[in-house]
Amino acid sequence: MRADRVFAYGAAAGLIGDLLLGDPRRGHPVAAFGRAATGAESRLWRDHRGWGALHTLVCAGGATGVAALAARAVRNRPAAAVALTAAATWSVVGGTSLGREARAIGGALAAGDIELARERLPHLCGRDPQALDGPQIARAVVESVAENTSDAVVGALVWGAIGGVPGLVGFRAVNTLDAMVGHKSPRHRRYGWASARLDDVAGWPGARLTAALAVAAGGRPRDAVRAWRTDAGLHPSPNAGPVEASFAGALGVRLGGTLAYGGRVEHRPVLNGEAGREVRVTDIERAVRLSRRVSVLALAVCAAGRLAMGRRAT
Repeated sequence: MRADRVFAYGAAAGLIGDLLLGDPRRGHPVAAFGRAATGAESRLWRDHRGWGALHTLVCAGGATGVAALAARAVRNRPAAAVALTAAATWSVVGGTSLGREARAIGGALAAGDIELARERLPHLCGRDPQALDGPQIARAVVESVAENTSDAVVGALVWGAIGGVPGLVGFRAVNTLDAMVGHKSPRHRRYGWASARLDDVAGWPGARLTAALAVAAGGRPRDAVRAWRTDAGLHPSPNAGPVEASFAGALGVRLGGTLAYGGRVEHRPVLNGEAGREVRVTDIERAVRLSRRVSVLALAVCAAGRLAMGRRAT
């Protein structure tokens, strides 16, 4: 079986597994990678970019190398290759768990339980929940759903189409390292620089595909394109900007504004400010449904692209 078909069949099976089951409940490979990366940081940490780059190389390179060896071991066994691709896809994508967390917070807000919503918000994003009221929590959830659709689903599928199992695992490793050390805390401002920059590079194609699919699947294509073109560049993140702006336009809401991360207050530009309205609790469900549509379309696009690459190579 050709490698392009292995990816198409395996990625489809893995995404279906995620849609039906969510993340693995025990022995999650991403959690194991996080523990290993924490252990490596405890030994390598210095307040220096070079040591941070070494940490990135050891962790992301090591995970990608192990995945490459596993893929090589089954390359002449089509069924095993498809199974490995399916397992890797299921392990690295997280769309169903993303939706569950978002809906749980939305349910708490709908019931008027602001404290429960604040308690659950850190499961979804790194913001300070005590500084947020109900509408601000709802906005944070919609923004996190948008950004994580790219980070937790579409980006992985893009790199899986490009590089197979090593691409899937490598992207998730880079994205996880960025979440762990890529933020601008005093400890990680220098040490996490390499992880953050590598994540920007790795996330670029997935973010643009996510934004394009949000335009196609959101029901407001003109508004989504306008918000993407006019507001994406205002966001401090080169990848979150297009995704959040297109989701804002597709949903008809305003995203961005003032937020707090670990004691730091940021005043971000408003996305879709002229045409959008304030986020409501009901918009959380709309964002989750849009995220799912985008994820399914991303699988179709990436599988078709990989198949086209395979036919061109023969």
